[in-house]
Amino acid sequence: MSGRIVVIGDALIDELRDDTGVREFVGGAALNVAVGLTRLGVPTTLIAMVGDDEAGAHIRSYLADYGVDLIATPSALGSSRAVSTRSAAGEPVYEFNAAAQARGIVFGDDVRDAIADADIVAVSCYPFDNAEQTELLAAALEGTPGTLAIDPNPRSGMMSDLDGFVRGFETLAAWATLVKVGEDDAALLYGEPLDALRARLVELGVDVVLATQGSSGATIEAGDIVVTRPISNLPGRIVDTMGAGDAAFAAAVASLMDGAEKDEDAWGEALERAMDVAAATCRFEGALLRLPESLADLDLDRIGT
Repeated sequence: MSGRIVVIGDALIDELRDDTGVREFVGGAALNVAVGLTRLGVPTTLIAMVGDDEAGAHIRSYLADYGVDLIATPSALGSSRAVSTRSAAGEPVYEFNAAAQARGIVFGDDVRDAIADADIVAVSCYPFDNAEQTELLAAALEGTPGTLAIDPNPRSGMMSDLDGFVRGFETLAAWATLVKVGEDDAALLYGEPLDALRARLVELGVDVVLATQGSSGATIEAGDIVVTRPISNLPGRIVDTMGAGDAAFAAAVASLMDGAEKDEDAWGEALERAMDVAAATCRFEGALLRLPESLADLDLDRIGT
């Protein structure tokens, strides 16, 4: 094993539009998780589709800046882009370009070798509605010794087949050690409360379910262990909620790296750390994972402006 995590999913440009104007950030759920893991001290490789264009150059440069290795699938349609229109409550509403809607991974030898050599494979915002992509991912994972973690992170503007997405997601979730889901996921994919989805995943055989509940905090269910933590009360105002879920998922995945079986106290500490980094991330604009320590000695009235 390599002491490395491989993250598989999306990489894109986030174009944010609100009353103050238009700003662009390198993003994508899987990219956010990969960069977040490196910021948490874990060597990470990202497998994603990236175009050979100006946006793709920005994505590659950003990943290099944070020390994330990239195995890129070429994109004939250019790099993915999400246009986010910010509501009064701060939650973005997304529209995705054609490249994002047609995203996919080419599972060449480099991809399969990286997956086989990883301690953990984390999957986020993967095109589970594409049956071929799901089968290719399953084939690449089959027989590998690494731990599997999944955040379905569905986006209605990226899905062509909701029922197909659920089938693909559940096929892989049944193999997973850790699955993260949120209230929005439960509503979009199943039309049911988060607690019902949590129970469904446990029945599928998921070892650990991380259920995020927005302002109500989060819960980890691991067998007979159930721990809940509130949103962390850190200094400074909430500037942007984008990336909070990705930060929490990255922290939870990082906690699996020691391979040790966790008791209630250990899962409680892992969840508290996940809530801390999510809360710190919300104190800055953009989806880059922030460490709680980064809030020390800052002018908290100026961050994110």
